[in-house]
Amino acid sequence: MILSLMIIVILLPFAGGLLLQLLRFQDKRYKQCFIFGYVMLNTLLTYTLIAHGATEDIELINFAGAKLNLSLKLDGMGIIFAGLVATLWPLATLYSFPYMEHENNSRIHENTFYLFYTATYGVTLGIAMSGNMLTMYCFYELLTLVTVPLVMHTLTQEAVLASRRYFYYSLGGAAFAFIGMIFLIMYGSTLEFVFGGVLNKTAVAGKKDLLLIIYVLSFMGFGVKAAICPFNSWLPKAGVAPTPVTALLHAVAVVKSGAFAIMRLTYFSFGTEFLKGTWAQYFLMCVVIFTIVYGCSMAVKETHIKRRLAYSTISNLSYILFGVLIMTPLGLVGALCHMVFHGVMKICSFFCAGAMITQAHANYVYEIDGMAKKMPKVFGIFTVSAFALMGVPGLCGFISKWNLAQAAFTSENILAVVGVGALLVSALLTAIYMLAIVIRAYFHERVSDSERMEHKAKDPDWRMILPLGLFAAAMFVLGVYSSPFVEFFTKVANGLL
Repeated sequence: MILSLMIIVILLPFAGGLLLQLLRFQDKRYKQCFIFGYVMLNTLLTYTLIAHGATEDIELINFAGAKLNLSLKLDGMGIIFAGLVATLWPLATLYSFPYMEHENNSRIHENTFYLFYTATYGVTLGIAMSGNMLTMYCFYELLTLVTVPLVMHTLTQEAVLASRRYFYYSLGGAAFAFIGMIFLIMYGSTLEFVFGGVLNKTAVAGKKDLLLIIYVLSFMGFGVKAAICPFNSWLPKAGVAPTPVTALLHAVAVVKSGAFAIMRLTYFSFGTEFLKGTWAQYFLMCVVIFTIVYGCSMAVKETHIKRRLAYSTISNLSYILFGVLIMTPLGLVGALCHMVFHGVMKICSFFCAGAMITQAHANYVYEIDGMAKKMPKVFGIFTVSAFALMGVPGLCGFISKWNLAQAAFTSENILAVVGVGALLVSALLTAIYMLAIVIRAYFHERVSDSERMEHKAKDPDWRMILPLGLFAAAMFVLGVYSSPFVEFFTKVANGLL
């Protein structure tokens, strides 16, 4: 039963998207009900699976012996990622309906969009439920294939070039990750995810430096999707995709899959006992600290709203990797907190940006002067997401940053303490680039030749406002009532789930 359910939640989004191509609804309302129906059904089935759990590996295909097989498992780590994906995807789908109506696509083009959009849901769940490195790698590669058409959806020259860059970067990163998997086959007892690592101590004797090099290469390979420096230029470019796509690229599917894969690599394959205190840990920590500061510095100078948020994502993803590299249970707790909480904060801010684009045709910061009077709901919610990203107490961003700082100070790692300084600098710069938008929207008078556009600007319909309102409420709830989540993350970080 559990195996069947796991296969269903992975394949149902594919099947629904393919069936949509065959049915070819003439009425948009029926089409949207059908799409939302099978996405919501998949979420309910995923919740059912999470409630029952599947902590044992369930083998699907065996290629050549015990090490080379495709298997599924839903342990504590998988539950966190799958729960995040299943919660955000239906709301993102609902939001996408009015947004795509503004895209003026042909019916066939729009159907193709939803085929890949919902297929990405199933692939991301496959990454969450992978039982070993080989399975996760296969879904990880498939994620690239199903998201490239989404990036190039508009088929403009800019979109095609952005999709190429994303594809090439992802292929290069996957090649480095593949090297890591080969060495795990050679020097590990299994490819399964085992908390504490799977390296064979006898086999790695005298080869520690070689394995550390391989870990760094694998980390950077998976780090391509997590937009780590210097492999992050694809992410701002991918902002040419429709906002429902960029929001999921930046908040859930692609970038979080990269961070999730690095967690698996570090804690469940190589193991912190092997890595902690080595040059590899310190080198990679320097890289992520630099990325934290670089991302938010670039966001300050960027005037395009979606690209500004993209640079913010680059910075915040390295918060997660910073927590991973502290290599303590509390560090992993902080990383898991930020993986989940950032997903809510960033998807909310991107969806607000999408509402600005569709309702006011505002793509740049200087175009939203005085717009809060026209769109009070959107900018009110955007202000909440801005404060959350800054780490204001009472909102969820504070909780994850607090746990990361606490983990750094208790780790007895001088470089981790330096990382706390980077977090503080990032918080200051986040305040600058987020509040700049808020202040201009509320306190600047609109000076523009296009008064016609200003009069048309208004809050979007309920299909956009409802997801935004729920995200804003979630930021408050997770900020004041985070204990159950942190306790669950703590169990996972200590290998108890």
